[in-house]
Amino acid sequence: MLIYVNNYLKCGVFEASPLHKRDFQFSIKRKWSLTCLPASLPGRHLTRNSVRSAKMSSQIMEKMECNVVVKEYLQDHPLSYSYEAAMEALSSLITRKNRGDKSSIGGKYGKMQRMSEYLKILGLEEHLDGLKIIHVAGTKGKGSTCTFCEAILRECGFQTGLFTSPHLIDVRERFRINGLDISEDKFLLYFWDCWNQLKEKVTEHLPMPPLFQFLTVLAFKIFICEKVDVAIIEVGLGGKRDSTNVIERPVVCGISSLGMDHTETLGNTLGEIASHKAGIFKPQIPAFTVPQLSEAMDAILQRAHELKVPLKVAAPLENKNLDGLKLSLSGDHQFINAGLAVSLCKCWLQRTGNWEKLFQNEADLPVSFLRGLSTAQISGRAQIVYDTYSESNNTLKLSSSSCGDLIFYLDGAHSPESMEVCAKWFSSAVKGNNKSSSSFKVEDLEEVWGNGHIQQEIGSMKESEKQLQQILLFNCMDVRDPQILLPRLVSTCASSGTYFAKALFVPSMSTYNKVTSGASVIPSDVCGRDLSWQFYLQRLWEKIIHGKEVGTFHDKGARMDNATILTPHEFLYEDASHCSPEDNYFACSAVMPSLPLTIKWLRDFVKENPSMKVQVLVTGSLHLVGDVLKLLKR
Repeated sequence: MLIYVNNYLKCGVFEASPLHKRDFQFSIKRKWSLTCLPASLPGRHLTRNSVRSAKMSSQIMEKMECNVVVKEYLQDHPLSYSYEAAMEALSSLITRKNRGDKSSIGGKYGKMQRMSEYLKILGLEEHLDGLKIIHVAGTKGKGSTCTFCEAILRECGFQTGLFTSPHLIDVRERFRINGLDISEDKFLLYFWDCWNQLKEKVTEHLPMPPLFQFLTVLAFKIFICEKVDVAIIEVGLGGKRDSTNVIERPVVCGISSLGMDHTETLGNTLGEIASHKAGIFKPQIPAFTVPQLSEAMDAILQRAHELKVPLKVAAPLENKNLDGLKLSLSGDHQFINAGLAVSLCKCWLQRTGNWEKLFQNEADLPVSFLRGLSTAQISGRAQIVYDTYSESNNTLKLSSSSCGDLIFYLDGAHSPESMEVCAKWFSSAVKGNNKSSSSFKVEDLEEVWGNGHIQQEIGSMKESEKQLQQILLFNCMDVRDPQILLPRLVSTCASSGTYFAKALFVPSMSTYNKVTSGASVIPSDVCGRDLSWQFYLQRLWEKIIHGKEVGTFHDKGARMDNATILTPHEFLYEDASHCSPEDNYFACSAVMPSLPLTIKWLRDFVKENPSMKVQVLVTGSLHLVGDVLKLLKR
């Protein structure tokens, strides 16, 4: 059971956002002629000879809303059994086992040519312009920027579609309609439609699309059929050769903060990376970016000049602009993302002819903008979760001895710059949490409606007498450089006066060759697993802390068997009270055999030690953050 910290509640805003009726005419002209019903549905096996669905006439379609059609169609064609089959189908599209591996897709077409062919097969190509797209690239903050944009325009009364990546728990998170993940039924309807149409057209020169390309065309299919007024599309990787760059005429483009990431694909300099990101610019289409380092800004300006793009630098938002509210996404860096989102939304409203209709007499930051900025939600980015798991009934259990004893601070930072931002946020959050804990009571349970989800916030009992223990739970992919990430985390935390008791290095449950759903079985095997990468991370950490090589076991192909599994006592109960924080700064680190077992041990530890309050920072990988969230929700 999870209790989410809701920053919206903390801001002093306690009323639910009203539903907005459209009492005005938008100037958006949509030409929808695409049927929302699938061309075919799967049988028990994935074959080309799938059963054809009944086709509805265009006259009937004109009289019915798409969601009504979906509902009635699903009554005759139950699809719930096929969700895991859809995950198996998606898994078959993964063309590489590890993040750094190059995909090898054959055929005579290049990547962008293939994307155009897939769109033609699905009958989507001529409808893309009708989506009125906001296209956003960047290294850091592009997901947050897109989320802010979606919330702002939804609060303005528009029907919104949001496509982001990666997902944390379930693939449906990537496709949000009006702030909510697409329903399982609608996902299955659109998924099998795309799958079977493409499967029937597979040739030697045009194979099935790799995973992200398929998800991209699926997003376009969903948003077109759902008749959204605006589609906010987050770039997957880079920009110039990203699958989303099949978009030819967006309304406006944005580039969030840039840094050194994906160097194996985008280049080893900031200028090269910026050139890839600016590849989403289209001739004479307005674009916005945020303040960048000179090397990155020069590359962006050069690309804008070549395409005659009206480029502006969006100033970071300031607290004084928020009229007493606070951003719903935590961290000072979010003011940069919010500033970019405001500029993108203003431009979108102006270019679609809606700004004057809606806000001709309002200030620079309308009330609907403020509502969006203060309610936008995104999982796994500066997210705080109180774990109140109860073994007895697996339901919310509030007691003076357990409430708030185990708190997870989740952030999927995986670049040097984002790791520094994460460390600053964590240091600030734990200090604020500790200061405010004495002002809350166990009874203080509030529910508010925000961003389409019911969220709960719970204050903890007076705990000034409890011992605090910060623990790092870390993993990163082997295409990252932990020799850069971990020192940045150490130094930033230390400069803020935040010290940890333990560092735990744990393998993720996620695999690179399978797409799983939120209901997928969590692997329980802890034996025979290759933990050599985790031992390397541990050894590197000890070297950073002690300044020299230490006797930490590390061997390529090292595996954890039953004889070497650590016990909770060995990694959590060790008494380090005789050491100062600086002396014991992560002096005790451990390689954990599995993530589920680690979570269980942490829960057991706080249960058996009522005088201890444990604050766990989970970072290094969005995959790890997603895996932790999945476990906490069980």
